[in-house]
Amino acid sequence: MTTIGFIGSGRIGANVARAAVAAGYDVVLSNSRGPATLGDLVAELGPHASAATAAEAAAAGDLVLVAVPLGKLEDAIPVQALRGKVVMDANNYYPQRDGRIPALDDNSRTTSQLLQDLVPGARVVKAFNNIYAAEIPTHGSPALTPDRRALPIAGDDAAAKSLVASFLDAIGYDSVDVGPLAESWRVERDTPAYGKRTTRGELAAILPGVERVNQV
Repeated sequence: MTTIGFIGSGRIGANVARAAVAAGYDVVLSNSRGPATLGDLVAELGPHASAATAAEAAAAGDLVLVAVPLGKLEDAIPVQALRGKVVMDANNYYPQRDGRIPALDDNSRTTSQLLQDLVPGARVVKAFNNIYAAEIPTHGSPALTPDRRALPIAGDDAAAKSLVASFLDAIGYDSVDVGPLAESWRVERDTPAYGKRTTRGELAAILPGVERVNQV
C-alpha cells in the first residue's frame, strides 16, 4: 500500500495527508472545487502529493479517505471509482451543519452505515472521527511508545479493518476495533471517547459502558 486517495481535503483530509506524507505515502487529493484549488496544499506537501478529481483520487488510492460533511456526501462520492476500495469514513453527525437525517435521528443507522449504503461495492471502515484534525499529524508516536495514542476503527470486513489498522500504525497510532459499522456510534460525537486522547487500554476500557447519544 503506497497511495492514499482523498475525497475531501478540508481540515481532516489535509491533516491526514500531512501525516501520510510524513510516513512515506503518496497522496492524491480532491475536493468539490476542483484540482486547481489545491495548489497551495500540494506545494506544502511536496513531491509525494498531487491533486485530481474525486474519481481520479478514488481510483489512485490503495486506501481512500472520505472526509466530506454528511449533507454533501451523496453529491461528492464517485461511486463507481470506489468499487472494490477500502474506504475510511471520518464523519460525525452535526444536525446544525448536515440538516436532519431521520435514520440518524432515530438511531436506526450510523453515519458509516449511510456511507456504506452509498458505496455498496466498497468496504467502509470508520476512522479518524474521534480525533481533532490538528492533532492528527502531531500526536502520532513510534510503535511500543508507552503512552501511544489509540484511535478507534469499526467495519464489517476484517481484512479492510486490518489494512486501516496498518495505516494507522504507520502514521503513529495504535488502533482499537469497536466492532461492525453498526457499533461505530460508540466513538461518535458527544460520547466519552470523542476527542479524548487515550491509549489502547484506556480506549478499550471506555467502550463497553458508552450509551448511545439521543440525536433529537
